[in-house]
Amino acid sequence: MAINIRKFAAIDIGSNAVRLLVQNVIERKGKLVQFKKSELIRVPIRLGEDAFVLGEISEKNQARMVKAMQSFKLLMDVYGVENYWACATSAMREANNGLEVVDKIRQETGVAIDIIDGKIEAKIIASTDLKELLQKGKTYLYVDVGGGSTEFTVFNGDQVVVSKSFKIGTVRLLNDQVIDSVWDGVKAWVKEHLAAKDNVEIIGSGGNINKLHKMSGRKMGQPLSYIWLNAQYHFLDAMSYEDRVSELGLNQDRADVIVPATKIFLNTAKWSGAKKIHVPKIGLSDGMIKTLYKRETSHA
Repeated sequence: MAINIRKFAAIDIGSNAVRLLVQNVIERKGKLVQFKKSELIRVPIRLGEDAFVLGEISEKNQARMVKAMQSFKLLMDVYGVENYWACATSAMREANNGLEVVDKIRQETGVAIDIIDGKIEAKIIASTDLKELLQKGKTYLYVDVGGGSTEFTVFNGDQVVVSKSFKIGTVRLLNDQVIDSVWDGVKAWVKEHLAAKDNVEIIGSGGNINKLHKMSGRKMGQPLSYIWLNAQYHFLDAMSYEDRVSELGLNQDRADVIVPATKIFLNTAKWSGAKKIHVPKIGLSDGMIKTLYKRETSHA
């Protein structure tokens, strides 16, 4: 075998959007397996607004989810995906009818969805390939900001020290669903695990920090600075939603959540003393495909 290219997919059902990631998994004898993005499709179905405000997924969004999963299934077929993993996070976790919706989707589309808890979510995210970024002797705080929750993982070099999921996310913040004690909990946890550490650096993931990095004009691999992020937060916060869409060209479902997301990263940087925010543009979907591939090859 000179080279073997396999295709795997991840369906990430978040609180702000639903994503399909298709990756080429490149196997070569005697070489490390490579994971390369083939396609990423993002559909703005804001399940969090249903789950956190109404307590359940609405009929309208159930119908949209069924159509999205039918589309994803057809696309995976076209791409020749050999296996996929679909995971739903905090919105589906908290919706009273989350299990019913998952069952309905499976019956109508054949797509099986796992509702995962915050601990598993943090573990999957931590399994993403950060080796190129993580340096020995350095402390990193991985922050994955979602619509309903934020996953925090402390790394010492490339070793996971501790991780925790908090019910603080962009859609929750937009809908005033985050009480002060939750912020206090995040602050206490960050300080407890990082107060004694020098030169902590943040690794940020999620659509909002990726967008911020793109807006900064920095090259791939160049970190954002705390100073830039702080200035950008005030700049975005002072703009109206309409201006963020028309002047900055942000998508409608990005233009509102980007402000609370920036606030989460900014507060985390302040509490941890981090001056740099690395943005490797990887997240839950990447971790899901790596986890799925390991599972497949260990059973082979």
